Amino acid sequence: MVETQLYSWKDTNLALFGSDIDRAVKKESAEKEPAWRPVRNITSSTLMVWRIKDFKLEVVRPEDIGKFFRGDSYVVLNAKKNGNVVVYDIHFWIGRESTSDEYGTAAYKTVELDTFLDDEAVQHREVDGFESDLFKSYFDRFETLAGGYASGFNHVKPNEYIPRLLVFHSIDRKSMELLEVPFSRRSLDSTDVFVLDMGGEAYQWNGRGSNKEEKFKASQFLQQLEDERNGRCKTEVIDEDDVEGNKKFNSLLPDVEVKEKVKKEIGKKAIYRVSDEHGKMEISLVCENALPKSCLTSDDVFLIDSGSSLFVYIGPGCSRREKLDALSHAHEYLQKTNHPFVPVTVVSNNRQSKELDKVLE
Repeated sequence: MVETQLYSWKDTNLALFGSDIDRAVKKESAEKEPAWRPVRNITSSTLMVWRIKDFKLEVVRPEDIGKFFRGDSYVVLNAKKNGNVVVYDIHFWIGRESTSDEYGTAAYKTVELDTFLDDEAVQHREVDGFESDLFKSYFDRFETLAGGYASGFNHVKPNEYIPRLLVFHSIDRKSMELLEVPFSRRSLDSTDVFVLDMGGEAYQWNGRGSNKEEKFKASQFLQQLEDERNGRCKTEVIDEDDVEGNKKFNSLLPDVEVKEKVKKEIGKKAIYRVSDEHGKMEISLVCENALPKSCLTSDDVFLIDSGSSLFVYIGPGCSRREKLDALSHAHEYLQKTNHPFVPVTVVSNNRQSKELDKVLE
């Protein structure tokens, strides 16, 4: 079996945009894109998700919203009614097993959708395992699973289903996060709750140090599996201190080595100016170790690095080319840092971002 190279898209060139002609083509393309037709009719708070498939968009069914496969890339539109207007956030999510083609297509379609919305949206990049709190807040149940959409339970024969081991985390009182972890008993941790999904059987394993909320939410998930599979899934709950139950649970998992997770590094706070004042694009350091709002001016693009997230601020007086290249510059900048996978948010002057306001001093 050939091992998938994780985050292989990281070093790709994201030079997607570059001229007024390119924007005109995007606008025409956006008007013809079938996926955007329902967007035109949005008048209230709505969440829509598309999967990238063969350079095109495929609508994610309502019952699958919140479930993300690491071999795929997605575009997510969150429309929120704010008084008499609807405000938009567009996120593209990149799985760790995704290809550079899927990454580029998802980024391109994000900009295209913003163009369709007359540049009224805030654009975001989300990376598998490094998602922003804002992105995860959209879903009652946020799942990240190995493989692609076609490997899901409803798309394979029962005897072809690949077992999965999931760990539960509470995001808040309303929402929960399920992450697929390596299929090994060495993935187990006494402080967490795990679900072993075998397809026709599912087991909940409660670590002795796990909390009641996660145990309860995991039991709800088991019930949902039974319902979704029309009774074709038997379930059982096992506590770590249950000797016989624990023995049975461990017998279902191989004792194989688990690779270390990619660490979440924290970078240095800094603000950079992106300018084409001298006829070519230049990125220059404005300040380090602090993020004063007073450093931002109206006629340039700024990269604002909080260390755990990156914001691209587009001033109202900046050039068209600077706007078009904003996402590409963010990608290129992060490639050279120790935190290349942090969330990216592109904010124009006509849209506020609470997340940006929190990091500015």
